[in-house]
Amino acid sequence: MSRAAKAAPVDELDEKAAKAELKHLAEVISHHDRLYYEKDAPEISDADYDALRLRNEAIEKRFPHLVRADSPSRRVGAAPATGFAKVTHAKPMLSLDNAFDDEDVRAFFQSVRNFFRRKEDLERVDPATIDVAAEPKIDGLSCSLRYERGALVLGATRGDGVTGEDITANVKTLDTVPHRLKGRAWPDHIEIRGEVYMEHAGFFALNAERERAGEPVFANPRNAAAGSLRQLDSAVTATRPLKFFAYAWGEASRSFAATHFEALDQFRHWGFSVNKLSRLCRGVEAVLEFHREMAARRAELPYDIDGVVYKVNDLDLQERLGFAARAPRWAIAHKFPAQQAQTLLKEIIVQVGRQGSLTPVAVLEPITVGGVVVQRATLHNEDEIARKDIRQGDTVIIQRAGDVIPQVVGVVKERRPRGSKPYVFPHKCPICGSLAVREPGEAVRRCTGGLICAAQAVERLRHFVSRDALDIEGLGEKHIAEFWEDKLIKTPAGIFRLDYAAIAEREGWGEQSAAKLREAIEARRTIALERFIYALGIPQVGQQTAKLLARHYRSFRRWRQAMREAQDREGEAWRELNDIHGIGEDTATDIAGFFAEKHNLALLDDLLEEVTVTDYEGARAPAHSPLVGKTIVFTGTLTSMSRSEAKARAEALGANVSASVSGKTDYLVVGADAGSKAEKAKALGVKTMSEEEWLALVQGD
Repeated sequence: MSRAAKAAPVDELDEKAAKAELKHLAEVISHHDRLYYEKDAPEISDADYDALRLRNEAIEKRFPHLVRADSPSRRVGAAPATGFAKVTHAKPMLSLDNAFDDEDVRAFFQSVRNFFRRKEDLERVDPATIDVAAEPKIDGLSCSLRYERGALVLGATRGDGVTGEDITANVKTLDTVPHRLKGRAWPDHIEIRGEVYMEHAGFFALNAERERAGEPVFANPRNAAAGSLRQLDSAVTATRPLKFFAYAWGEASRSFAATHFEALDQFRHWGFSVNKLSRLCRGVEAVLEFHREMAARRAELPYDIDGVVYKVNDLDLQERLGFAARAPRWAIAHKFPAQQAQTLLKEIIVQVGRQGSLTPVAVLEPITVGGVVVQRATLHNEDEIARKDIRQGDTVIIQRAGDVIPQVVGVVKERRPRGSKPYVFPHKCPICGSLAVREPGEAVRRCTGGLICAAQAVERLRHFVSRDALDIEGLGEKHIAEFWEDKLIKTPAGIFRLDYAAIAEREGWGEQSAAKLREAIEARRTIALERFIYALGIPQVGQQTAKLLARHYRSFRRWRQAMREAQDREGEAWRELNDIHGIGEDTATDIAGFFAEKHNLALLDDLLEEVTVTDYEGARAPAHSPLVGKTIVFTGTLTSMSRSEAKARAEALGANVSASVSGKTDYLVVGADAGSKAEKAKALGVKTMSEEEWLALVQGD
């Protein structure tokens, strides 16, 4: 069950409780991201996952100064799976924020209006009259198709939004993916984006065929589509009934439409399938009526949908709205309500995570809910169990939305067996027997065993080789656990010193398998800075924060030196770390704290004897941009655009936006009623510019 359903409303949380819960939510949501995006094996429902994110966002909204660097609001998806070549998207493929009721939708369109300042803009984005493209939200696998001079040259999955998998051979087997675009009106280079999915009829036929062959069946069409598209043998993909709906685009060599609906019409002329149910709506009430219509028609559609996506139709407005950390500001997904069922909770087991957190998991009597077989659900923490009085042997109400395993909503107490006793959460680690402590204000109980705890040691090694980090193919969770148990690996650097002769003699291995593992490990002796930072497993340093650090410091040598200098809380290095836009004092404390520990420095020295960390390259910014790598601070009131629009524009042009002026600042943009920042910039010799000069710079005048 999600923490969103806890008795204590967000507005009753004090700062200490909010900080602890945000930490817990960051860990839990990251865990479920990996299960969903990397393994196609989700452990909770869409509704449960969405509720976790909603709770996280609500707490962050009330306590903005507590937003963590590894916050789920700053990231999307997970790293691409192994087995395919990696593809860097020219423009990130981001996720969408979610709305769960009509008021969420109205609030979204009000936020669009609040983004702008000029009168003529406000008229265009009036929630009552704004033009919105509304499209059924297909439950499949996001895919990008790159065409050069009309010919398909690359197909890729979304992956973590920045890097995906090269699945060109596989997408070419789909009848609904044109190998060559029709007509002549297309740009020379364009990425068409959409959803690969499987209709119900094809899904049932595929499962029937697999059942006859004695093979495991797919749980739902989404998993079937994902598994089919990720086949290493494209001949297998060709036998699967996959289809593709086009609904967006990424990089394009020229503009080809003024509105989103015009773009969809172009897609049709170029030979793509576009969802015929998509509709151009005028105003918020019209999109809400469309949502109600789709909900009523959902059961009769030949494919799965789990909501409706709303997009600001005007492409000029889309470009100006830009993107937040993990989602566009001009689109939102309005999800459908969840479905419920009842089943037996057979057992509660406790898992131990990388940071020692003890997480209870419900083992359920398998039950089918909306076509999905449910067997497990997370219970998150001991408070959730106590609040709902969940016991082993209870009949529980489970809930799902979409096609994944659901949450435990509550207990059917009238069906509770006699003699049932409340569940007692363990106060000792189930793995190493060390004391499990719950710090004041924290929701999670943690094992105090540290590296002597096999679960923690193994989880840290698993994190180091995971897809988001070193991405070592063939060194999975099972192998890490076995190698650690048999003392073949104890530290991250030890991965590069494996005894391959000993591995070849192990059951299930052999010389060829050991040689493949060696090849995969050797290929990771050179690693990008942002991946290396993430792989270290520093608390609060998720993928997004690792990228922020890499982007700011550019090289490992400079980052390490700065972090050692940051031990002085009065020094320039500490202030510089805190001033990075997106990293607060709490996160900075964890980062600097990592470098304060001698055993961590020894770990780094040991690792650097085995690997080479390359300098940060970063995402592509416009070649003509004068702001690439520059640090900019805004102060005062801007008249031509809101502060949010100005920051979004600067970041799109490759700049780092900071919250305060320091000796590292390149430009201070000064608006009306500027305060002390202008005086500090003058004292430090930082270049200042007016709003007019700023506009001339970014517009290339």
